[in-house]
Amino acid sequence: MDFDPLATARRALWIGGAQWAGKTTLAVTLALRYGLTAYLYDRHDARGHDDRRIADRIRRGEPPDGPDAEATWVTTDPKRMAAETLAGFPRRFEWVLDDLSALVSGRRVVAEGWGLRPELVAPIVESTGQMVVLVPTPEFRAYQVERLPRAMARHPGVSDPERAWRHRIARDELVAADAVAAARALGVRVIEVDLDRDAEAVAALVADHFAGYL
Repeated sequence: MDFDPLATARRALWIGGAQWAGKTTLAVTLALRYGLTAYLYDRHDARGHDDRRIADRIRRGEPPDGPDAEATWVTTDPKRMAAETLAGFPRRFEWVLDDLSALVSGRRVVAEGWGLRPELVAPIVESTGQMVVLVPTPEFRAYQVERLPRAMARHPGVSDPERAWRHRIARDELVAADAVAAARALGVRVIEVDLDRDAEAVAALVADHFAGYL
């Protein structure tokens, strides 16, 4: 039998969407409950993909350490930041597919992350029913921003940490809105996460959506 490097990705269940919408908690909950393998995008992207990111920069003649923090977070407006982030997702998705090609299991993988974009996942999967996009309501987003250490973190070493933080929050909102628009255009289900629905309720809702694949 010929090896298909996309076999695991084609069968995977995908959770995309906004930052701080509970994607990781949801993926881990589903994995433990249904015996799936969880692929946590942020952990792979921040660790295992860094060598590839540096190599890409060197090939393009850019500094290996990446762009200047001041230019990235303080002097660049959120719309441009969002556009640059979106432009980088396709390359980063190639690395995700490469990771998944090394995972062979009798059970499905559940993959989560904001870089798992509907327009990138849809051409890979057997059905768009294998994906959901989570997006927080404005109230839930505000709650998360005030509660999560990662969301509250300011950028060290820049001239205006507060401005950098505001830019990051605004960028993330724009990237999330783009994910929702792409999902709706492709027929991928969008689930709003609000303060009235706890993690267990969201997990039950998504499990019901994925019921035919679990």
